Formats: sequence, C-alpha cells, structure tokens
Amino acid sequence: MEVICGRKGDRMIKKWYRVQKLKAIFIILALVVVFTNALVFYGNTVKLIHNQQWVTSSYQVITQLESIQYPLKDTETAQRNYLITADADDLQTYLAAYQQTNSNIQTLSKLTADNHQKQQWISLLEPKITNRLNILQQEISLRQNQGLEAVRQQILFDENKQIGKEIRQLIHDSLKAEQNLLQLRMQESQASYQKAIVTFFIAAIVDFVLVALLYDLLWRYIRQLQQTELARRQSENRLRAMIDAEPECIKLIARDGTLLEINAYGLAMMEVESADVLIGKPIDAVIVPEYRAAFADLHKSICQGKKGTLEFEIVGFKGTRRYMETYAVPLRNESDGTFIHLALMRDITQQKQAEQKIREQGLLLDVSTDAILVRNIHNQILFWNQGAERLYGWKAEEVVGKNVLQLLDKEISPQLEDVYLRVMNTGEWRGELHQLTREGKVIIVESRWTLIRDDNGQPKSILSVNTEITQQKKLEAQLLRSQRLESIGTLASGIAHDLNNILSPILMSVQLLQKKLPDSQSQQILQTLENNVKRGANLLKQVLSFARGIEGKRTIVQIQPLMAEMEQIIAQTFPKSIICQIDIPKNLWYVRGDTTQLHQVLINLVINARDAMPNGGILRIVAENLVIGEHSTQINIDAKVGSYIAIVVTDTGMGMSSSVQQKIFEPFFTTKEVGKGTGLGLSTALGIIKNHGGFVNVYSQVGRGTQFTVYLPASTFRDTHSLSQELESVIGDG
Repeated sequence: MEVICGRKGDRMIKKWYRVQKLKAIFIILALVVVFTNALVFYGNTVKLIHNQQWVTSSYQVITQLESIQYPLKDTETAQRNYLITADADDLQTYLAAYQQTNSNIQTLSKLTADNHQKQQWISLLEPKITNRLNILQQEISLRQNQGLEAVRQQILFDENKQIGKEIRQLIHDSLKAEQNLLQLRMQESQASYQKAIVTFFIAAIVDFVLVALLYDLLWRYIRQLQQTELARRQSENRLRAMIDAEPECIKLIARDGTLLEINAYGLAMMEVESADVLIGKPIDAVIVPEYRAAFADLHKSICQGKKGTLEFEIVGFKGTRRYMETYAVPLRNESDGTFIHLALMRDITQQKQAEQKIREQGLLLDVSTDAILVRNIHNQILFWNQGAERLYGWKAEEVVGKNVLQLLDKEISPQLEDVYLRVMNTGEWRGELHQLTREGKVIIVESRWTLIRDDNGQPKSILSVNTEITQQKKLEAQLLRSQRLESIGTLASGIAHDLNNILSPILMSVQLLQKKLPDSQSQQILQTLENNVKRGANLLKQVLSFARGIEGKRTIVQIQPLMAEMEQIIAQTFPKSIICQIDIPKNLWYVRGDTTQLHQVLINLVINARDAMPNGGILRIVAENLVIGEHSTQINIDAKVGSYIAIVVTDTGMGMSSSVQQKIFEPFFTTKEVGKGTGLGLSTALGIIKNHGGFVNVYSQVGRGTQFTVYLPASTFRDTHSLSQELESVIGDG
C-alpha cells in the first residue's frame, strides 16, 4: 500500500508541477507582452509629446517673429507721424511700440535658447533691430531739438536706410524656415500618431490573443482540475477499497498520537463498527500499559523520519487481547515538511501462541537425553535439540541448514539409502547406525525415523530420535567375549587335564628308561624326550592357569618395586632403539595380590609392546590412583565402584585393527610369526587380572600404537594397617 500511495502521489505531484510550469510560462509571457506594450506606448507617447512640444515651440517662434515684425512697423509709423506732427500721442504710441519690440526680442531669445541654429540668426536679427530702434530714437531727439527740417535732412542723407529692409528680409526668411520646420514637425507628429494608433491596435490584438489564450488555459486548467479531482476521487475510492480489502490493519497517526485514518480490517480488529469512535482519539488507548512506552518511542522515531517495527499487545473494545506486529514508516506532510506515522499492523496472536507451544515442546525435547533432530526431504537440518548437542558436539546454530549426511556420516552407505527409501515408503524405520561426532569419534546409535507430511499429504520432513548405545554394545561385546573365553577355558581345562594324564605316564616311562639305558646316546635321546614332555607340561600349566586361575599367596604388594624391576629388565634386555619412560607417583596406593603373577602380567605387556616396535619407539608406563564411580562402571563389564590403581602401558608401535582387538585375549591367538609366540600371554594375563578382581581396557590405532590400561583394586585401609603391623613386628624381632 505504501508503494501504491507513493506512485499515485508522484503522479499527482508531476501533474501539479506541469500545470504550475505552464502557468509560470504564461504569466512570464504575459508580463513580457505587457512590458513591451508599455515600452512601445511610452516611446510613442514620449515621441508625440516631443513632437507636440516642437510644434508648439515653432508656433511660438512664428508668433514672436510676427509680433516683432508688426510692432517694429508700428514703431516706425508712430515715429514718422511724430516727426511730421510732433503730436504727443504719436510719441506715446512710438514709446509703447518701442518697448513692445524690445520685449518681443527678449521673449524670442528665450524661446530659442536651446536651439543653436536659431540663436545664430537671432544674434543677427537682434543687433539690427536694436540699431534700427536707436536710429529712430536719434531722429526723434533731433526733431525735438532741431526741428523737422533737420530730421528731414538726416533721413535724406542717412546711410542706414537698408537696415529696415534687411530686418524685414531676415524676419521673412526666419518665418519661412520656421513654417517649413513646423510643417515637417506636424507631418512627423501625424506619422507618430498614426504609428501609435497602429501600435495600439496591434497591442490590442495581442492582448486579445493573450486574453483568449488565458481563457483557454484557464478553461483547460479548470477542466484538468475537474478531471484531476474526479480521478483523485476515483483513485481514493479504489485505494480505500484496496485498503479496506487488505487483511491487515492500516492506520494513519498524527504527530500528537491521535488517529487520523483506519481501514475496515483495523475496525474489526479494534472491535468497533464505525471509524468515528476512533478518529481523533489517542492511539495508545487500546495498547496494553506495559507496551505503551515502547510504542511512544517508536512513534517519536517515526515522526523524526525514521522507520521501525514493534511487537506489542492490544485489547479490543470487547476485551479481546491480540498480539500485534507493526511496520511503521514516516509519511511527509507537504504543507509543512513534517512527518506523520503510517502503520501497517498484523495480527500475530496465533503465531505467538504457536511459538509459545513450540518453546514448550522445545523445552520438553531439550530435557530428553536422546538426540532429536528434524531434517527436510533434502536432508537439511531444521531442528537440533540439546540432546543432539551433547551427543554429537555441535551447537544448534552451527548445524541448522546443513546436510545431515555430510555431517554425521563419512559417506552415503547402501544402508542409509535403504533406510531413506523405507521411511518414504512406510513412514518409519528403526535400527542401528554408526555415526561420527564433532571430534571424529565413531558412535553407535539406536535410531528411530518418522516421516512427517504436510497438509496435502506430501512428505515434508523426517523426525529422528537417536539413542547412543556405544557403551552398551561394548559391554555386550565384552560379555560375549567373557562367555566365549569362559567356554574356551572350560574346554581348554578339560583338554589340558586329559593331556596331562597322557604326559604323566610318558614322563615316568622316560625316567625309568634313563635308569635302564645308561649309554650316552640313549641318555641324550631320553633327555630330549624328557625336556619336551616337561615343556608340554608347562604349556598345559599355563592353559590351566588361564582356564582356572592360579591362586598364589596374596599379600599387600607395592607397585613401585615391580616398576623398578620392569625398568631394569627393559634397560638390560630391550633394544636401545626403544626409549622407556616410567612415571610412578610416590603416593601410589597398595594392591593385595600375588607379586609373581603381577610380575608376569607386566612382563607380558612390555614384551608385546617391544614386539610391536621392531624399528624402535617409545614405551611409556604410568601408574595412578583412581576412584571409579557409578557412571564409570559402564566402561567395562567387570568394573565395580571403588578405588583402583590404574597401570597404563603405551607403545608407539604398529597398532591393531578393531577386528584384531576383538580376539587378542583369546587363547592361542597371536599375530606373531610361527615359533615366536604361543598366543597364551594376554589370555593368561587377563586371567590373572580377573583373579585379582580387576579388569583391562585396550585402545589401539593402526600405525599410531597401542595402550593397555590395567585396573587393580587398591588395598583397603585395614589391609594396609595389617601390613604396617607385620613390618613393625618383623623389624622388632630383628
């Protein structure tokens, strides 16, 4: 919904910007046209004003020229009348005309002050007029002082008679030039006026076109707004329908935490009929109090422009509690640039209940000591309980998603293929499997597989429950071995008894023959026969020792002297290529047993170690005090709770395979060459160890060596105390 809103908003913004751009272009164009029209009107108006000023100035100049011409003529006429009649009125008329002429000349000079050309001809006209007026004034003065005749003579002989004509001609030329200039300026003014009229009409047409364009644009804009409004309403209706059809709660929350909008699914979730009940109300009113602070922090973060998610619990208006998961995003308010809160909420109540149920089931599964794991049909691990962690050594986070066959099996054996096919066909399987731990140790598990199907009945995953039975299988093997050895011992005891009965007469006969046949050759033959019979008797004695055990005298034995004797024998008789390392603690406990038999056990073990290292190596003998508890009794079927002395004999020789290890304690079994061993050494040693209440464990790897660990019960405090008293009595008697 956020994407849909965003796209529609982008389209609306693009349309709005396009309309605004067109409006701006039109306004700029209209301003340019108006400004241009204003400039044209201003230029035409200024030009018309200047032309009008020029015409007015020409009219004034013409008027002033005419006003100079006629008053000057009136001045001359009044001066002539006064000269002839000496009438005072004519004199007054002359003086008025004289003053008027001077005033007109001054006015004309001012009117043409800004025209250099006119100033030039005024500078020619003004001196002539002044000169003419001075002559007239002189004639009047002469008339007043000397009479008419003197004036007449002055006029007749006056050399300045041409001045009047020059003045009139100069005024005439000036009037004609000014009239021509006036005519030209009137034509220019008329042309400017016509141009202004044409410009006005053009501007009017342009303005009309602009008004039409503006009207069309406004009409289109209004129509587009109407269409946009219609499209917006349709879009809102479609969006509202889509939002209401959305199977999730959609809310729009104001910055102050009040609700602005909510869809139909949200109303159903809030358990109200109308949105009016919720609009404008605080959104956290339905949130469970312990979640309100977290929701407030989320709302504050969203209003700052960030995104966020939160899981919380609400209570509907009818009291129904629901777990909600909200995905919140900021929505920008274009009017002021702030953000409001758009929340998409999902009901996760069933998911939470399922998770709680899974957690409870997971706790039950983790309590189980069995390894419980779930794999999909592609053998990828989906579930791995704590029992599996303890059994195999991998944590759940390390194995989930990995292939279980690559993890627990070196290779896919035909057995595994058969198991997989059987589970797919029958839905379950039971049996034993050999698997690997994280350390590479091979373990035996009793495995129970169950096929899990989906709602459509298709195979979905496989549930496996594995119980380790490695120790159980070892104990069973030890029990079978003990039973087999017991059977062999019974058989060997009977055979040895019969053979002993056979050898006894032979030995007695040999001894009698030695007395009756004294010759050396017979004695030599009989001696050889006696030696072989005795060797056979010794062999039978060993067999009987293995089968029944030889009960010697039991005393408190210290292991340290035995170890010292072993170290001396090894140093004197073993090859120098074999390095012997013996580590015996001083506080080693005592053992109650037969020293000779224990000596025989150690001799057998170190000789076997020597024979296993033909090219040399390290022979290590270690002894330690050990207390075996209830759990440790599972390491051997003969183990019992109590204190033991553990003697460990380790070599770095060729080692033994697992099949050889299963047979080493059987009588007459040997891996040595013919003539180098009878196969009774370890079987006899085992019989001695068992007669002493102990047991033995073997660990061997081919190419790495072998380790024998002999467990002998430690002597009790009472036995040790009796030994101390015996020693004290011997010392006292000595």
